[in-house]
Amino acid sequence: MPAGRAWPDLLVGHESSDDAAVFRLNATQALVATTDFFTPIVDDPYDFGRIAATNAISDVYAMGARPILALALLGVPLGKLPTEVVQRIVAGGHDVCAAAGVPIGGGHSIDSPEPLYGLVALGLVDPAKVKRNDRAQPGDVLILGKGLGIGIMSAALKKGELRPKAYAQMLESAIQLNTPGVLLAEMAGVHAMTDVTGYGLLGHLLEICRGSKLEARVSFDAVPILSAARHLAEAGYATGASDRNWTGYGEAVVCPADWPAWRRKVLSDPQTSGGLLVACDAATAPAVLDVFRDEGFRHATMIGTLGAGDPRVMMT
Repeated sequence: MPAGRAWPDLLVGHESSDDAAVFRLNATQALVATTDFFTPIVDDPYDFGRIAATNAISDVYAMGARPILALALLGVPLGKLPTEVVQRIVAGGHDVCAAAGVPIGGGHSIDSPEPLYGLVALGLVDPAKVKRNDRAQPGDVLILGKGLGIGIMSAALKKGELRPKAYAQMLESAIQLNTPGVLLAEMAGVHAMTDVTGYGLLGHLLEICRGSKLEARVSFDAVPILSAARHLAEAGYATGASDRNWTGYGEAVVCPADWPAWRRKVLSDPQTSGGLLVACDAATAPAVLDVFRDEGFRHATMIGTLGAGDPRVMMT
């Protein structure tokens, strides 16, 4: 039975592959609930905790909600990881939550073969201002809030070939909270929103296209790419997940035949704690960009448009 019929107050469930569940509490409040956790993508335990917590909270922002509470999820290989390392992971998550104004009210830990960390994240939003990923409209423009390349940089890090300056660039992006989501919820001209994470830019854009039954046209030259990631991509660095993502897109993504392979790998690069992807009317776009820039998102830019057509992405 469709979620809406069984539970009329479940405003967003699994049916649209959205970022979080949304449950209406009353006429002016809806609860946003999500969870995310993963194994380390960096060596420093404190940085791992910060990245994982930022990534989990991002799904709340992507629905237009303000985070209010988190629960920690921790997996530790008992007897194999020093207590100090575990404490640093947890401290990283705590500090990000504190920056977001979110208490960690508890959580759960398990014995696991390798470290795991993340959060259950809860938020509140006006039911009338929820930003789904399937409500884009023809003529909307697409705005991306962060530069791409986290997965590529992580791949270089695993090989011991990521320079300190590049690591700092990756970390700066990965721990930047997607706070613009709360402000964008107040804009009627913002029709759809999601955050770019494991399926890459193209995968999450396809979710918008399929849910909204629209075709996207995106200019590669307009897509923001972290400078270190671009150099690494051109040199052949990529994650295995980027190839799996690309295969999963199938014929729903159309690119110029003469494109170098690295461009495809950037667009399918899995982002850990990536940026918001916003579909808004053209008149609202300047105000959306102002919000991003006021919140410190210097890479935010318009990357394309949405229009009538088959649910797919046309790259130029």
